[in-house]
Amino acid sequence: MAAHDTDAQAKALILEIGRRMYERRYVSANDGNISIRTEPERIWVTPAGVSKGYMTEELLLCVDPEGRVLEGTGKPSSELRMHLRVYRENPEVRCVVHAHPVAATSFAIARIPLDVALMTESVLGLGVVPVAEYATAGTEAVADSVAPYCRDYHAVLLANHGALTWGEDAMQAYYRMESLECCASVMMNLGYLDRPAQVLRRSQVNELLEIRRGLGVHTGGTPRCAEDLETETALIRK
Repeated sequence: MAAHDTDAQAKALILEIGRRMYERRYVSANDGNISIRTEPERIWVTPAGVSKGYMTEELLLCVDPEGRVLEGTGKPSSELRMHLRVYRENPEVRCVVHAHPVAATSFAIARIPLDVALMTESVLGLGVVPVAEYATAGTEAVADSVAPYCRDYHAVLLANHGALTWGEDAMQAYYRMESLECCASVMMNLGYLDRPAQVLRRSQVNELLEIRRGLGVHTGGTPRCAEDLETETALIRK
């Protein structure tokens, strides 16, 4: 029997993992999300727009495999589709964790997989961490991008986004996130981050700005995209 067979245990574990992620700076502001499946038709998930370090049980929601809310009054995380897809692809999974740890996210931005055998611990407990193709956050495309990896791997880097881990119980999924960040940090210190950042294209940035406007945010400016940097580089070379 897993350590989170009951709803109460699942909710307590989500809060604990959320606190650990926030304290270790794997997430900032309201980033990241966590889910735990207690039964085939019941999945507890974190809410949208809430810091993972300050959640309470009352904020958590229970959904079915289609994402319909069974319990709770808030709105599930915008990345719910990604979590549901992992459970659908791999029935053994009981927990999914998404975060933005700095080192791992740096490799995700450079599109470099964590696939070098450097530490015995990472080989034994984590294995290879591939990079999923870029997809706009919160869309079904993100779920599609991680689907090929759910059965044969324990984690995946999300291009220009962050990292995703899963496991047969909640702490296994979370510890894989810790291992992933440790491995990425070691590789960074050894100079494996030797590829330039893959800056988002204008069309990709525009999609994100549209999502931002949908959230009611109409300020903040527009970040420079790949085309802007290419133009600047061309001008410098002249």
